[in-house]
Amino acid sequence: MTIYNFSAGPATLPKPVLEKAQAELLNYQDSGMSVLEMSHRSPEFDKIVKDAEATLRELMAIPDNYKVIFLQGGASTQFTMVPLNLAQGKKAYYLVGGSWGKKAYTEAIKLSKTIPFEPILLASSEETVYDHIPSFDPATIDPEAAYVHLTTNNTIEGTSIYDLPDTNGVPIVADMSSNILAARYNVEDFALIYAGAQKNIGPAGVVIVIIREDLITEDVLPGTPTMCQYKVHADAKSLYNTPPAYGIYICGKVFKWLKARGGLQAMKEYNEKKAKILYDFLDQSQLFKGTVEKKDRSLMNVPFVTGDADLDAEFVKAATAAGFVNLKGHRSVGGMRASIYNAMPIEGVEKLVAFMKDFEEAHK
Repeated sequence: MTIYNFSAGPATLPKPVLEKAQAELLNYQDSGMSVLEMSHRSPEFDKIVKDAEATLRELMAIPDNYKVIFLQGGASTQFTMVPLNLAQGKKAYYLVGGSWGKKAYTEAIKLSKTIPFEPILLASSEETVYDHIPSFDPATIDPEAAYVHLTTNNTIEGTSIYDLPDTNGVPIVADMSSNILAARYNVEDFALIYAGAQKNIGPAGVVIVIIREDLITEDVLPGTPTMCQYKVHADAKSLYNTPPAYGIYICGKVFKWLKARGGLQAMKEYNEKKAKILYDFLDQSQLFKGTVEKKDRSLMNVPFVTGDADLDAEFVKAATAAGFVNLKGHRSVGGMRASIYNAMPIEGVEKLVAFMKDFEEAHK
């Protein structure tokens, strides 16, 4: 039985990438070593990390005045690193369109009790369980603020921002964890982008930071730990300490896989096609319903419900038995969620919809 993994993360990886990694597991390019046991100071790994960065730069058209840093700690560590490095006693606005945006704002509030900066809630859709991206008046933003933080794709709730909002000239910091490399954004529209790897980039354990060079400074907030300073990691070219070496190796292979597939424009079109299949079914179904406003729908994470918690549980159980795994919705919202990242083949979505049609017919 073919298994289709709809997990929100760690998520499915491209089969060709896994096969190549398998072939190289014991002996990477005749080095006599696995990447798992290779020194991060070795010439072999130096080439791995440099090639990974170069391919990512090509895919995202990252300008020369932006640094790419491979770090650890996941996107959640960036909730702290961003204000420590960028806030510098100023205001920082947070657009909260989902649970992860709220966590970023909550961490900023905690940090503001011990260091000088002012986190401000710009807008939130929490009252409606984050079923849409909240709007705001750009004029309410102080043009001297350090940044506006937003999340481009809300993994749990299934909403996305593809057209960036007007922020009154204030730089945008984006958590792009769950739709990076699935659509093309103009990197120059952001001051900083960060993304945990375990959705569209590679395995868990890596976080990528893309930051404009003028924001990399020693003038960080007082007491900022060495490991939390972007300048330290940028100057060391991601090798200040032992990095998540094997994770970076897999990321590099995913980048090459994406390039071979036609790059980000091709992936955007492919993802739109996949998502349309599922959303079209949900829009006409008499049993299943999507849970977010159509204008803000994510191409990556599609939450849906039957309206009956017991029936939701029955569906998840039946789907799992049929090979459609990890469809249970996040514990905070319930229901179901199909995460259809870059590596999910279109036939996986087609077969899921066919299964949903059969389930609906059986439960009229």
